[in-house]
Amino acid sequence: MKKTVGVGFALVALAAGCATVSEQDVADQAVAIMKTSFNERGQAKLDRLDQDEAQKACSIPPSAALPKDVALRIEEINLGTIRYPADGRLIGNWKEGEKIAQSGIGKQYSDDPKLPSGANCYACHQVTKEEISFGTIGPSLYNFGKVRGSSEAIQRYAYGKIYNSQAYTACSNMPRFGHKGILTEQQIKDVTALLLDPDSPVNK
Repeated sequence: MKKTVGVGFALVALAAGCATVSEQDVADQAVAIMKTSFNERGQAKLDRLDQDEAQKACSIPPSAALPKDVALRIEEINLGTIRYPADGRLIGNWKEGEKIAQSGIGKQYSDDPKLPSGANCYACHQVTKEEISFGTIGPSLYNFGKVRGSSEAIQRYAYGKIYNSQAYTACSNMPRFGHKGILTEQQIKDVTALLLDPDSPVNK
């Protein structure tokens, strides 16, 4: 708690002196403060503070609108990171996909890195009508496949969106599950199946 308060005061002091330094200087100093204020533990490594080009662009003040050309550049960069399965199969087992959607395990310092991570989809989306506890940060996914069908184009979109959401929506709040190695290729196939399989509860 003391460490958190200390970091907070440091950032406030840093902000107070912004008039004499550039925004980049402030950002660099803030990252330096955080790196000296937190310790690595388990899977929680300090490299999580290292931003790629998209993350840096998306860290601009929320009051400033993201320029269209920057948004398009972010989407272009992230689209290039998507790796589709070599076997060409984009649909897995929806029953496994539902387990993954329900699981919030993974990438936390207290989690066992030998165990598979979950997607925790229900934290942000309505996925099935049976589950009454869900977040609303993201849109409802109920009837996702029933409305859109399961053409090859839709399969590629759904797989790609799970793999790297910023390929389709710049600065999306959705984790980049494949790009960041949170989910395996098979897990992404299974979650894609959850969204598109006509037998999945998503489409009932």
